Amino acid sequence: MQIIRYLNNTRLAFFSIAYGLSGALIGGTLNRIMIAELGLPASLVAFFFAVPLLVSPVRVWLGYRSDGFPIFGKRREPYIVLGGLTIGLGIVAASNIAAQPAKISALLVLSGTLSFMLYGLGRNLAHNTYQALISDRYTGTWRTRAVTFYEVATLLGSVMGAGFIGKALETYDPSKLLGVATGVAVAVFLLATFAAIGQESKTQIVEVALEQARKIPFQQVLRDVVFADLQVRILFTLVIFTFIGTLAQDALLEPYGALVLGMSVGDTTRLTMYWGLGVLASMLASGLFLIKWLGHLKLMRVGIIASILVFIGLIVMGMTGNAGMFKGLVFVMGLGTGLAGAGMLSSLISFTTPIRAGMLMGVWGVANMLGHAIGNLTGGILVDSVRLATGNAVLAYYSLFGMEAIMLGVALYLSTRLDLNASRAHSEETEVLASVAAAD
Repeated sequence: MQIIRYLNNTRLAFFSIAYGLSGALIGGTLNRIMIAELGLPASLVAFFFAVPLLVSPVRVWLGYRSDGFPIFGKRREPYIVLGGLTIGLGIVAASNIAAQPAKISALLVLSGTLSFMLYGLGRNLAHNTYQALISDRYTGTWRTRAVTFYEVATLLGSVMGAGFIGKALETYDPSKLLGVATGVAVAVFLLATFAAIGQESKTQIVEVALEQARKIPFQQVLRDVVFADLQVRILFTLVIFTFIGTLAQDALLEPYGALVLGMSVGDTTRLTMYWGLGVLASMLASGLFLIKWLGHLKLMRVGIIASILVFIGLIVMGMTGNAGMFKGLVFVMGLGTGLAGAGMLSSLISFTTPIRAGMLMGVWGVANMLGHAIGNLTGGILVDSVRLATGNAVLAYYSLFGMEAIMLGVALYLSTRLDLNASRAHSEETEVLASVAAAD
């Protein structure tokens, strides 16, 4: 029995790999092709890629449906499979646009928007329900550690996907792109299906949770469990500030290395590798033992403090012009991002209950994507504004790093205001569990 459970837990990771694979094709390959090969304006391509973020609020409603309205008697598995299918259809549709040379027209904008909307709906549906399934399957410290391990699997899927797609499209050809995209779409659907089927178990608690989730209308749950809950608002804000603080420089580190430190193209390109290794190492360590030793809140605070120190170090290091130290700081930045991310993921899943797992994971997903979007936008605007006003690239980047340290300082303060037991969702869970125990 234990062996079967272990195999099922391992099988569940294949969805994470599929999710990372789809992101590698859309976020890396199609982005480049649309701008470089098709010559589409970067602003139009940026809009297409923003569409999945813009539709992310639907996660909350999709999560509510998953919590209380099962399909074929299951409330997680069919939604994940349907999401995997929709991701694949979105990939094929978007790739068909990228493979066809076209002038800018209303039809191109409409078809591109619909394609990326389809892709975004699939990702939001599948990933949100997948996280709810993880919340359902695990308890105690295994719950917080599991969500970190599966996030590592997503990173591995992205890396492996990028390598596979890069090798397959070494020489670009539209027909080859369509073949690769179709293969990725099929792989995503098959992996999602393989990962999801047979993972749910029916217990009395699940049945009662399902009945409770369905009993209250969506608008009332949104008002009473989400908007009215101070703890949900605090955690939602903390997620946004953490993402702004850790990712506002995401696309700007390479230019900083070039403009301020005079680094070569090869050296700046490798910065992503140093950062990624740091993230991967810290998330693995978190899943293996750090979460168990420190607890998720302390781990998140350690990551936030480490990131603040890195941004202060980047400012000091820029004054010395030490490129070697810069590479080391980027690696430590990855460590801090991974620790903060693992602690935050664990906090999110700890605040999620069996009754509202889908809906609350939807809320956290919206905060995640909103933080990503605001962080990327804020970083670019701040650097451009300061540089335009002063003509000084060094000062522009110092302003960025200082702003990120302040954002993380706010997130650190908010983490001290979190109280799991004070949330409305957990009060509801306690009441339901008490009723189940009384019935027994």
